[in-house]
Amino acid sequence: MPGLRGPSDYSQEPPRHSSLKVNSKEPFNAEPHRAALLSYITPIDFFYKRNHGPIPVVDDIERYNVSIGGLVEKPLEISMFEIRRLPKYNVVATLQCAGNRRTEMSKARTVKGVGWDVSAIGNAIWGGAKLADVLELVGISKYSSFSAPGGKHVEFVSIDKCKEENGGPYKASISLRQAANPEADVLLAYEMNGEILSRDHGYPLRVIVPGVIGARSVKWLDHINIIEDECQGFFMQKDYKMFPPSVNWDNINWLTRKAQMDFPVQCAICSLEDVDVVNQVKATIAGYAVSGGGRGIERVDISVDGGKTWLEAERYQRRNIPYQSDDMNNDKWAWVLFKATVDIPENAVIIAKAVDTAANVQPEKVDAIWNLRGILNTSWHKVQVRRASPGMNSNL
Repeated sequence: MPGLRGPSDYSQEPPRHSSLKVNSKEPFNAEPHRAALLSYITPIDFFYKRNHGPIPVVDDIERYNVSIGGLVEKPLEISMFEIRRLPKYNVVATLQCAGNRRTEMSKARTVKGVGWDVSAIGNAIWGGAKLADVLELVGISKYSSFSAPGGKHVEFVSIDKCKEENGGPYKASISLRQAANPEADVLLAYEMNGEILSRDHGYPLRVIVPGVIGARSVKWLDHINIIEDECQGFFMQKDYKMFPPSVNWDNINWLTRKAQMDFPVQCAICSLEDVDVVNQVKATIAGYAVSGGGRGIERVDISVDGGKTWLEAERYQRRNIPYQSDDMNNDKWAWVLFKATVDIPENAVIIAKAVDTAANVQPEKVDAIWNLRGILNTSWHKVQVRRASPGMNSNL
């Protein structure tokens, strides 16, 4: 594409914050330490980095444009200048890699994939044009389920180069019904937290699909194709699908499962490490809770005795404003932070579990949701804590 190119090597990678936990260098995949997730809006430097190849390079932003074609009446190429002239929306939305908490799942049985702790997730203010407005330019009305020539899905094609696509670009799709619905808040985003997108996060233009696993929010956008069937790319057909524990690499049949879209209810403790020491009897247990599809968080339960007894944590999004799951002023696509001050036994197993507004609750054990790709580990999050003896050092 004129103005934007996907390198074939890693010689032009952008700088990254030195405190990130690097899970793979080429391609670069990294997450922050979990304590960085205790702020409602995740700083750009500490937002997880998920890549499948070298980071694309913009040579000339004036020549960059996105092609929109396929089963449409009026195909077009649209420039950044034209996209910026469309109404701008700011959407607060949480992105989460489907492999978040994979390392924990791998302890039950080995899985395949990048080893993520609890921080392959972040919450940001995304700024850009609504995809529903852009689709109107090619003749697709808002709230449409199909285009006049028969398109039912919207495919997003990147400019990067992925080994899984044999050197071709990353691509994914969503239904046209979702894409053309302005209430779904799907964006062509060019800003993150009020700043121009960084290269790691999709500069100059990316898709944001709120409430859906991060794999569908394609970065470095090159083409938008209106197609009859869902995208046939690797990451839609042979990855990011939820299989039962009985399926292994010898008997897997990718055609038996649909591509994962919404993510289930999830929460994690971020104020403590998996094995930790505290100095005081009282400690604050804090972290994030989130559910896909725009579902709110009805409750976060905390236990300090391994699940024998429970107490309800305080929930909030913006500071000093108590969260109510049915409040129309909530950021419906964003995580909810929680905290509870508790008395810590000398040796404690502290657990957090969340319940969303559809009464979905996290499963107790990872074994029940184990899958060979290690995606969607939403089991109860547990940390082991010991109270320090007088004079004992603590990392808190």
